[in-house]
Amino acid sequence: LAASNTVLSKQHSVQKATTAKRLCVVEFGDLVQIKKQLISVISLLALFEDAQDLDALGLAKSYFDLKEYDRAAYFLRGCCSQKAYFLYMYSRYLSGEKKKDDETVDSLGPLEKGQVRNEALRELRVELSKKHSAGELDGFALYLYGVVLRKLDLLKEAVDVFVEATHALPLHWGAWLELCNLVTNIEMLKSLSLPDCWIRDFFMAHMYTELQMIKEALQKYQSLIEAGFSKSTYIMSQIAVAYHNIRDIDQALALFNELREQDPFRVENMDTFSNLLYVRSMKPELSYLAHNLVEIDKYRVETCCVIGNYYSLRSQHEKAALYFQRALKLNPRCLGAWTLMGHEYMEMKNTSAAIQAYRHAIEVNKRDYRAWYGLGQTYEILKMPFYCLYYYRKAHQLRPNDSRMLVALGESYEKLSQHVEAKKCYWRAYSVGDVERMALLKLAKLHEQLNESDDAAQCYIIYIQDIFSCGEQLEHAEVSTALRYLGQYYFKNKLYDEASLCAQRCCDYNDAREEGKALLRQISQVRDQTESSTTDLPLQPLFGEPQLFHVYV
Repeated sequence: LAASNTVLSKQHSVQKATTAKRLCVVEFGDLVQIKKQLISVISLLALFEDAQDLDALGLAKSYFDLKEYDRAAYFLRGCCSQKAYFLYMYSRYLSGEKKKDDETVDSLGPLEKGQVRNEALRELRVELSKKHSAGELDGFALYLYGVVLRKLDLLKEAVDVFVEATHALPLHWGAWLELCNLVTNIEMLKSLSLPDCWIRDFFMAHMYTELQMIKEALQKYQSLIEAGFSKSTYIMSQIAVAYHNIRDIDQALALFNELREQDPFRVENMDTFSNLLYVRSMKPELSYLAHNLVEIDKYRVETCCVIGNYYSLRSQHEKAALYFQRALKLNPRCLGAWTLMGHEYMEMKNTSAAIQAYRHAIEVNKRDYRAWYGLGQTYEILKMPFYCLYYYRKAHQLRPNDSRMLVALGESYEKLSQHVEAKKCYWRAYSVGDVERMALLKLAKLHEQLNESDDAAQCYIIYIQDIFSCGEQLEHAEVSTALRYLGQYYFKNKLYDEASLCAQRCCDYNDAREEGKALLRQISQVRDQTESSTTDLPLQPLFGEPQLFHVYV
């Protein structure tokens, strides 16, 4: 009897456990069904909202496409859906921008143009901030809120809102690009809390390119190619732009030519391609590109910039400036057009207009080193070295390994009689790879002015070795200057063999031939009078391996 009771109790407990499991399954199944029903109801409500606003949204969208922004906003006043609200606010924003552009065209001078503002921005900010505090903004509305904050120069708040927009709608590339324009350095980039999405890698690669971190950018793009974007023309164009930024012109030109073969009707980035053709003075190729883009779309910003570069290469600077102005009418925030127009005004000796153009470029993007460098050159023409120093420093901060910025900085320091800093800049320019082969020459001349003859001679020796090793000795006029100085230096130090070699080399150049002959005669007279007794000096032979004479870094 006890055994049978035990069996019955076990069966009863098993039945209870089975019943409990069935109840749990039933309850869990009910919860899943309830969740699905709730989702369907919510989606139906959203569709109902959209359906309610469908007619007004369609009408307003038609007016919006016709650029009648006030009419579009008027017919969307009472709409409740997220789409309608975004279009309503965006229409009001663009209406204010359009009125601002009209006032800018009608204004008389640059001072008045700088005072023209979008009057709708403050109202939009108040309304959007209320919605934002209540958490009622979707990804598109957050993007618009960020744009409004940026326009009002509330940059910190704008960054936070754009980050929020990328979380709400990760695939909206416009929000990423706006965020890109506000990031100023790598520390700020690392501090951002970005969504973990595949498009983040595109943003990081783009950001590395903007911050002149070309090695990291190329690695990122290579990883994207390996991840499945091998046929992306966007990635190819960005890699070409990266090579353009580090002045690897041959590689950039090869990539752009390949891009043109794969996508012959592409207009994006062709202005950068034209910059490369301009630097290489490739007139036929630039002419063909300009004509081809005119056939594709003559009213694109890139087309106007390419035509402007073509006229600039032909030294028709007035026409070039005209086409850059056309580009800016199409897109007032076109960075390249502002910078290139500043260059054209510099060519026309219109310094005030050049300064204005460069300042506009900096307003569009403070990371544009060309605009900072252009401002430095402009103030150099105006003989204002303190201003030059400030702008060249800004350019150098953006391009720390660009020898042109360092040479310009050295020249500014030299004009301000800050010779120690000038020496450091010239030597640093030589160390990072002197593009124009002028840093050592300027350093040698500075030593010469300061009566530091040994250091000047060392600089001239390394300069001549570099020129001769590249086979450019007949193209560089300054070689004769270096040879002249070294000939006199060796003669004074009674190193007659080296002095004779320098004098003979001087005879190869028209501007130094007579001095070379005169030095040879002096050497001959001295040798005839007495036997040469040279003293050992810490100088290497002229064409031997250079020794380090000072570490200026």
